[in-house]
Amino acid sequence: MNMTNKDYSNLADRESAKSKSYINIPAAFVSGGLICVIGQAFMNGYLALGVEKDVASSAASCTLVFLSALLTGFGVYDDIAKHAGAGTLVPITGFANSVVSPALEFKSEGMILGVGAKMFVIAGPVIVYGVLASVAYGLIAFGLGLY
Repeated sequence: MNMTNKDYSNLADRESAKSKSYINIPAAFVSGGLICVIGQAFMNGYLALGVEKDVASSAASCTLVFLSALLTGFGVYDDIAKHAGAGTLVPITGFANSVVSPALEFKSEGMILGVGAKMFVIAGPVIVYGVLASVAYGLIAFGLGLY
């Protein structure tokens, strides 16, 4: 069967589920915002305990990552993501989910070839890009005499 790019595009458009962006966009906005509000609540709680601001923000981030990983392990995070959509992907909780999910999926292949090798399948490119971008930014800033 020979199919042109235009024929394929028409077929894909016809067969693809249509997105309900009037529902998906507000749901993502609200759920992502709610995750951020929860993170702020953790930070305020740590500050109320007398922790310094920079340590409190790090502790709040670590708490969100831990809770995201825990909820992913129990299969709850995926249920939340079904309803919240992209709002669960943007904050650091989505990053934690992208590390834990493949690790759980491939644990039957063993600790080395399963969990260890597959853990960063999704998050790996993000980490590499982030590190390279920060190095490039640092070199540019150093070259411009900003540091």
